[in-house]
Amino acid sequence: MSDKLPPTARSHFPIVCVGGSAGGLDAYERLVRHLPTDIDAAIVIVNHVRIGPTQLHEILPFYTKMPVRLITNGLGIVPATVFIIPEKHDLHVLNGEFHLRPISKPHGWPDVITVCLTSLTRHWKGQLVAVIVSGYDGDGAAALCGIRDVGGITIAQKPDTAGVPDMPESAIASGCIDFVLSPEAIARKVESIARQFA
Repeated sequence: MSDKLPPTARSHFPIVCVGGSAGGLDAYERLVRHLPTDIDAAIVIVNHVRIGPTQLHEILPFYTKMPVRLITNGLGIVPATVFIIPEKHDLHVLNGEFHLRPISKPHGWPDVITVCLTSLTRHWKGQLVAVIVSGYDGDGAAALCGIRDVGGITIAQKPDTAGVPDMPESAIASGCIDFVLSPEAIARKVESIARQFA
C-alpha cells in the first residue's frame, strides 16, 4: 500500500490530536468507538511507547470502521482517518503531511505530545483540537495555551474516568482547558466541532 494518501480538495479540515500514555488504550477505544466513520476531521493519536513497537494500529480497527494508519514519513493528512504515531519518534506536520524525526527526548518523561501540538500550532491552517487523556506526568500541558492562542479547542479527559489521571490533571492545571469530559463525551464534542468547521 502506498504511503501517499489521495489528496483532499480541502486541506483545512480540523485535526484532533489525542495525547496519552499509561491507561490511554481504554480512552482511545472508547473515543473512536463513538466517533462517526465519516467525521470531517483527522484523528491523530500521539501515545508514549517506551518498549517495543506500538500496536494501536492493529487494535483500534476492532473499534472503528475508519481507516487506522501507522504514520510514515511524508504520509498525507486526510479526514475520516485515525493516524497513529510510531514509537520513538517526534511528530511534526508541514504542507499537509506528517514528518517523523528521531525522538528529541529519549530519556526521562517524553514530550512527544507537546512537540506535536507545537508543530500543529505553527503549520496547520485548519481548526485544532487538543485532547489529553490518561497517562503519567504532564506531557502536552505546556502546549495547550498555544493551541488556544491560535483559536484551537482544548479538552482533558475527566480524571475519574482515566486509568492514570496525572496527564489530564496536569492539563487542567495549565489553566488552558476548555472542556473536561469522559471519552464518550469527548467523541460527541469532537463530532460537534467537526460539523461546525465543515
